[in-house]
Amino acid sequence: MPGQETTVPLLTLSALLIVMAAKHYGVDFVGQTEWMARGKERVVGWQAPLAAHAGMHALATLGVALLVKPAFWWIALVDFVVHGLIDRGKTLVAHRTRFAMTDPRFWWLMGFDQFLHQVTNVALAVLLVLG
Repeated sequence: MPGQETTVPLLTLSALLIVMAAKHYGVDFVGQTEWMARGKERVVGWQAPLAAHAGMHALATLGVALLVKPAFWWIALVDFVVHGLIDRGKTLVAHRTRFAMTDPRFWWLMGFDQFLHQVTNVALAVLLVLG
């Protein structure tokens, strides 16, 4: 509303953005098993590997939420759904386009996937700080 100001705790928000980016790196790259990585890309039988992968993200987000603002535990469910949708969307596009790893569009797709995940992390961090 006009005339109302919102104070943003910049140090807290900055720290939380770094934590969420580190969480994403840890789960998406370090903690993701081959079964998850290859399985979620399958045409058939992708549900369990994708659910396990998105579930790891949700658990990590739950841990962050419980430390920062326990009443916002539910953002873990948001992360589960959004992460799963982003990864599934990337897979569907990859199946349709079949870009080779040597094609720059393959890397654009991978980069866009990671961009969407980081936008999600920013939104979750803002919710935790300002919610």
